[in-house]
Amino acid sequence: MKFRTKAVHTGTKKDTTFNAVTTPIYATSVFSFDELGKNKGYDYTRSGNPTRTALEENIAALEGGVGCSITTTGMAATTTVMLLLKPGDHIVANTDIYGGTYRLFDQVLKPLGYKFTFIDMTDLDAVKESVTPETKMIWIETPSNPFLHITDIAGVVAIAKNNKILTVADNTFLSPYFQKPLELGVDIVIHSTTKYLNGHSDVVGGAIVYSTKELQERGNFLVNATGVAGSPFDSWLVSRGVKTLALRMEAHQKNAQAIAEFLESNKNVKRVYYPGLGSHPQQDLIKKQMTGFGGIVTFELDTAKVPLKTFFKKLKYFSLTVSLGGVESLIEAPWFMSHASMGKDGLKNSGITEEVVRISAGIEDAEDLIEDLANALKG
Repeated sequence: MKFRTKAVHTGTKKDTTFNAVTTPIYATSVFSFDELGKNKGYDYTRSGNPTRTALEENIAALEGGVGCSITTTGMAATTTVMLLLKPGDHIVANTDIYGGTYRLFDQVLKPLGYKFTFIDMTDLDAVKESVTPETKMIWIETPSNPFLHITDIAGVVAIAKNNKILTVADNTFLSPYFQKPLELGVDIVIHSTTKYLNGHSDVVGGAIVYSTKELQERGNFLVNATGVAGSPFDSWLVSRGVKTLALRMEAHQKNAQAIAEFLESNKNVKRVYYPGLGSHPQQDLIKKQMTGFGGIVTFELDTAKVPLKTFFKKLKYFSLTVSLGGVESLIEAPWFMSHASMGKDGLKNSGITEEVVRISAGIEDAEDLIEDLANALKG
């Protein structure tokens, strides 16, 4: 079954009573037992719900995993995965990762005894050198947030396997349409389903996709035990969104490419980061592990010529907001917004400055978006 067919049909047929084409929302907290010790597979929605199961089957199929757990948020998915480890364990991660992930690692888990090393993960030698006998996980975010640096997934996996280290990849930016880390040997893939998988800026959620049944069993246990399972309605919303994932990702990418090319030619822009540009330094790796470039464009604004607040205020079609992946075009300043929780040291180490701007290209007409940006860049 091809990707677009999987997106529409996998996991959806849950109504055998009336043969509904779309998956019903099973808005119930409990399910009746036929008799003591016997039910139809569900007893309590925290532990399992048919609507959530449908989405789990769908995303697992798209990523090529053996199973999936749906959580309340992307951060709930990240937290659950970290509970596979224990205090004293060492984790290696990118210097430039989502600010919420960095905050969890640095301000929540580190005080509990977890050990972290943040490195430039584009450098495989740095990955090797960061591994210690206590290293139990390598956290991969590629393309990175916000600079779209590309990590050699297969290269990191090889290092990890030689040292019996678990690998986790955040695949939120590209979605399984443009990248499949499990096929490159990663053990676990996570998503903020809030972003591209849902795609409509109307739900928050997360997903954990597993490469083995053992990991799935451990993950499902933790999701149930900690109570972070996604709700039936939110699961239904994401299921609806996934059906158009392929079409939306193509539209996002087309607009992002046009925006990146425009920004690269603008005199008030210092630098543009986008995998689809020839100026991106990792072209060979991009071609090796990605089938597309995604919908995120990051650039450095020359704020001496165009003040940041002036630029944002003049935009008409870009909503100033922290999220990404919606059908609407979104824009933000990571220093002040999505990555502010990293603190000045974390921001400095990641390379983020007050001039960095991140765009999530929507599916509007590219000409309108470029005209809007051109007007704002006049200052």
